Amino acid sequence: MAFMIAQRAYIKLYLINKVEQRRGYGYQMLEELKEEFKPFGYVPPQSEIYRALHELVQEGVLYRTKQLKGNDPSVDFQEIVLYHFTDNGAEKAALYKKQVKTDLDRCIGMLHKAVADNFV
Repeated sequence: MAFMIAQRAYIKLYLINKVEQRRGYGYQMLEELKEEFKPFGYVPPQSEIYRALHELVQEGVLYRTKQLKGNDPSVDFQEIVLYHFTDNGAEKAALYKKQVKTDLDRCIGMLHKAVADNFV
């Protein structure tokens, strides 16, 4: 068990949440996470976002489809990769989230102890 939760596990948790919200392509998720974490001084690395997505695909949680970005294919020919849950991906995601919640609770307890023991 790690001392604190790994960055990729943390990112995977948020990517699963984005797929649950139907925000399905990598760059969109990256930009949303940058905005969400900006107040905390954390910028999720692009490489970690794509590695985490790749792992979720390899683990059978997500699958990819390709689509043209925008509603008018004659104007914008940029292809995007969308992420969706596999048939049992939502179940796998729920189990993953439960495991990460346990780790997060442990980390929160350790952080609270460190603050109380050293800064009060």
